[in-house]
Amino acid sequence: MPRFHCPADLAPGAEIDLPPGAARHVQVLRLQPGDGITLFNGGADGPGGEFEATVLRMGRSDVRVQVGTHHAVEREAPRAIHLLAGITANERMDWLVEKATELGVASITPLVAERSVLKLKGERADKKLAHWQAVAVAACEQCGRNRVPVVHDAVDLAGWVRAHPQQPADPTGPLRVLLSLREGTRPLLQAAAGAGPVWFLSGPEGGLSAAEEALAVQHGFAPTTLGPRVLRAETAPLAALAALTLA
Repeated sequence: MPRFHCPADLAPGAEIDLPPGAARHVQVLRLQPGDGITLFNGGADGPGGEFEATVLRMGRSDVRVQVGTHHAVEREAPRAIHLLAGITANERMDWLVEKATELGVASITPLVAERSVLKLKGERADKKLAHWQAVAVAACEQCGRNRVPVVHDAVDLAGWVRAHPQQPADPTGPLRVLLSLREGTRPLLQAAAGAGPVWFLSGPEGGLSAAEEALAVQHGFAPTTLGPRVLRAETAPLAALAALTLA
């Protein structure tokens, strides 16, 4: 059954108009009144799960549906992985956001690193952020997730650590790990053993600079490795996500 993200208060019996994106998709699929679909609102809070729904009316540019039974099904990863990913070239970043969502990432923060090819400011940054959030929504529709990961505003590492000061006395706070090529790193699954949330930091093409890596370590990020091979900037965080969420 086709699945659509509908960021609204959903309740059994309610009649609602689908948001424009979902309505266009329904029309492209040539669905008709009486056809069934699945809706989810995607929020981190609220009832979660998904709702059955039935198409009531197909307009020229709008689609009205009736919300049906709620199913409290969740398909989230067993631990929350928050990804700080160095911004890569256009299509590669799209691919990273899509696949990270499929793998169960809890949130994504695009990191404006010294070696990032793509530099974002002002209106261009806003458009990119909206685009990446839409990529995450589409990935949730495809893979069955009912909670959409938030794509946060792009930030440099210095700005991120200022906004997220380390709390060493808080045992429930997220573990911080860094993907690094330096000598003496620990295997990722050793460093991130346990079931708690994780902040995972990975650089862009060319990796983080020495200064950025030093700053990360200073603020509690433990250097880790995925093994002897050097993975692409868009591949490495996905391999880490798979290891952490499926372990």
